[in-house]
Amino acid sequence: MSCGSSGGCGGCASKSSCGSAQQAPQDLMAQLSEFSSVKHVIGVVSGKGGVGKSLVTSLLAITMARRGFKVGILDGDITGPSIPKVFGIKGKAPADELGMHPLTSEGGVDIMSVNLLLENESDPVLWRGPVVGNVVKQFYTDVIWKDIDYLFVDMPPGTGDVAITVFQSLPLDGIVVVTSPQDLVSMIVEKAVKMAELMQIPIIGAVENFSYFHCPDNGKDYKIFGESHIDEVLEKYGLLLLGRLPIDPKVAELCDAGKLEQIEKTNLEQVELPQ
Repeated sequence: MSCGSSGGCGGCASKSSCGSAQQAPQDLMAQLSEFSSVKHVIGVVSGKGGVGKSLVTSLLAITMARRGFKVGILDGDITGPSIPKVFGIKGKAPADELGMHPLTSEGGVDIMSVNLLLENESDPVLWRGPVVGNVVKQFYTDVIWKDIDYLFVDMPPGTGDVAITVFQSLPLDGIVVVTSPQDLVSMIVEKAVKMAELMQIPIIGAVENFSYFHCPDNGKDYKIFGESHIDEVLEKYGLLLLGRLPIDPKVAELCDAGKLEQIEKTNLEQVELPQ
């Protein structure tokens, strides 16, 4: 509240806490290392777990790498990291006086994940939200990302602490929302979309996973999870559908073997990202 002084705030001992004194808004944006260079940061989000967000992140990275771009993945799903496994990457990320360095896949994708810092990749990460959020920020600020055109951030599911930290701290050029056909998931997508709008983060579009199963015996497509409701949500918010991914046992096989980069078609070849 105002102190009522007619002499202004200049000589007032309470000016730092006085309601009449204007305070500059706090800048929460994380800064890259001076040795890093990243042109675009793209978040991959979902309102709930189990819809294939890490798979979509990986396929987007593979798609852009095949177009000739230098790509990185920041695995922000600290308590459920799976990106190194999908790309067949093992071992520890090196560090020196400059900072931490990502490991690079056979296809040239730079990857940083908490699994690359643990003694054993199966060790659980028992950290609370604020700690997890800080680790995600450090993966951006303390890792040396060299000449990256697109840095994909595989975010943890939901709209909690870590998602808020990423939205506030990383210079996102936009987000891709991952969903599946169930009506429940469509409702969760709306939550993620509304959160992005509140945080003023552009939404590039949505990818629907588990859309259908293509039977190799009769050539028919079967909608295992029922009819999709995503079109209604996208129309409501004026968003683009970037692709529909089928249930494909071959993809699961490649992920388990750490050879997803050998996939012939990502089904995201038509995706357009900020230039």
